Amino acid sequence: MAIFITDECINCGACEPECPNNAIYEGGVEWSIAEGTGVQGDYELEDGSVTDAETEQSPVSDEFYYIVPDKCTECKGFHEEPQCAAVCPVDCCVPDPDREETEEVLLERKDRLHL
Repeated sequence: MAIFITDECINCGACEPECPNNAIYEGGVEWSIAEGTGVQGDYELEDGSVTDAETEQSPVSDEFYYIVPDKCTECKGFHEEPQCAAVCPVDCCVPDPDREETEEVLLERKDRLHL
């Protein structure tokens, strides 16, 4: 399952540089699939829509740091545990119960993001 940041986030930013997929953004900042990945051209998002990897998407949150589920791999293939959760001083980087994913799915996403 993807990790998400709860509204208990204190906006310290400790998590952002730790993400190997560049999936973490400051509140209010637009994101794209291409940022921090090897993706170019069209990319299918988890909702089935297709976007150009360079196209900026609306922020998931305007108030605090957020994780883009389409880019989160829970650090599978990079680290033993999600690095955002490991460095978060208030433990607000937690598994998203609405996005349960197998290790196989997460590793496939990693491979798609880092060609």
